[in-house]
Amino acid sequence: MDKNKVPGVGLSVMLVNKDGKVLLILRNSNPTLADSDMHLEGTWTLPAGKVRYGETIIEAAKRKVKEEVNLDVSNLSVISVNDDINKYAHFLTIGLISYDFKGVIDLGDSLEHVDYKFYDLDNLPENLCEPSKVIIKNYRNNEIYKESE
Repeated sequence: MDKNKVPGVGLSVMLVNKDGKVLLILRNSNPTLADSDMHLEGTWTLPAGKVRYGETIIEAAKRKVKEEVNLDVSNLSVISVNDDINKYAHFLTIGLISYDFKGVIDLGDSLEHVDYKFYDLDNLPENLCEPSKVIIKNYRNNEIYKESE
């Protein structure tokens, strides 16, 4: 990792349905198709992506949810801030939550994601990516930020 580079700004969105389950999407196991700077291929993740220059956090969250799962989301709140650092990339990731979304889930034609499912917070998949794990953990512990140990 080049320590002279500036970290990116990313976000992930917890979409919680009326049953209290969270939407996760499965990244393609092919690294090229998964299109992940942090190399998170083959893992379940919250809808996530990078914040574009000039875009607010809320605008970026709405855009990413629409792009990745074709849902329209509103009433977003910030619930987490993560230091996501691995040997491939470094992101400051902002976690948001919404209980207010509508539409029909469609993963589109990109093949970046290959499946989706609503999971109970007490029964998450083992191959949940680390950034999503931290956001969900922070949410469950009512902590916005906790330094990695």
